[in-house]
Amino acid sequence: MKLIKQVGLLLALISASVIADDIIDVQGRWIKDPQGKIMADPQPSGLTHWRGHLVTLADRSAMLSQQGVLHLIDQNSARLLPGAMRFTLAESLNQSCFADYLADTPDLEALTVDPDNDKVFYTITEDASMSPLQGACKTQWNNTGSTEFPTLLVRLALNDQGELKMTHVRPLQFAAEMQVGNFPNDGIEGITFAKGRQMYIALEKDASSQARIFKLDMSSADFWKSEDFIKVQDPKLKLPGIDDGNHPINALDFYPGDSAEHPGYLLAMARNNNQLWIVDLAGEKSAKIIKLAFWAEVENPPSSCKDWEKMNNASIEGISLEDNILWMVNDPWKVNYLKNIQCEVNRPFYEQMAPLLFALPVDKSWFK
Repeated sequence: MKLIKQVGLLLALISASVIADDIIDVQGRWIKDPQGKIMADPQPSGLTHWRGHLVTLADRSAMLSQQGVLHLIDQNSARLLPGAMRFTLAESLNQSCFADYLADTPDLEALTVDPDNDKVFYTITEDASMSPLQGACKTQWNNTGSTEFPTLLVRLALNDQGELKMTHVRPLQFAAEMQVGNFPNDGIEGITFAKGRQMYIALEKDASSQARIFKLDMSSADFWKSEDFIKVQDPKLKLPGIDDGNHPINALDFYPGDSAEHPGYLLAMARNNNQLWIVDLAGEKSAKIIKLAFWAEVENPPSSCKDWEKMNNASIEGISLEDNILWMVNDPWKVNYLKNIQCEVNRPFYEQMAPLLFALPVDKSWFK
């Protein structure tokens, strides 16, 4: 077993080769506000790096005050930073078929920064079953190849006044032969850019209950001049084949290859399995599975408790790679989170659905 220790989020890795049976223990710190109070029920659904800090956002199951905000996190202290950015719908989208949904607690999953313009973020929607399209809008956007209400790629941009606005939106269209299925709450949960402005998107499960990774070509300068469907591409990547149960991918990030010619790798978090999948974008290598176990800190533990306790259910939903450290944030799964309670010191954190920030040093042997 490999052990990763965190002391004030300063990391030391006991290095060893990753083999199939290794389990890497990863320790996490509670995310708190600048005053040291618990960050209550934010339901983080994405994580990215931006201007030296981490940024996360909430899905629709979060406390209402946590929704529609990009929260900044200091990764060295796991503290929230001042300057959280609340975003609203730009006037240019007021007449969109999707305006009502986007303006009223949309279910946002995943977050990434534009690789060529750090004033621009992207997120994606999942469950819109409570906001069905009507009339002409329903007719126009019914051929999704997936759910009745289409999955939406949303562009967020900082304007000259420092306001964060949802400026553009386009629906996704899956080809029928992709067999995506109609699962409103098991949709796209991870997005990341690879080389050449190719965006990869992770689907929790398809019609065969298998996780999938698709691709959007965003290389055209005219990409956001169109309001048509984005035609989703299938790169036919080699993913682990799991025959039983649901094993969704809930977060994605990109890892560069070891040469200019190699297209790189995807880091995919299989939340239900506590596994990190290493996916070769060249399609040459089979996916590698890195097994993880998550531990929560216990602050000032009594004699009956230890400094760290192993979690029953972590549910990682956001990952972000920076300087060879993979940062991870969990989305407290409300039906399972209280199962984590062991030391009473941590009860308030679990009862308030507080997230943790984890850090995993990346081992280059994973890519061999």
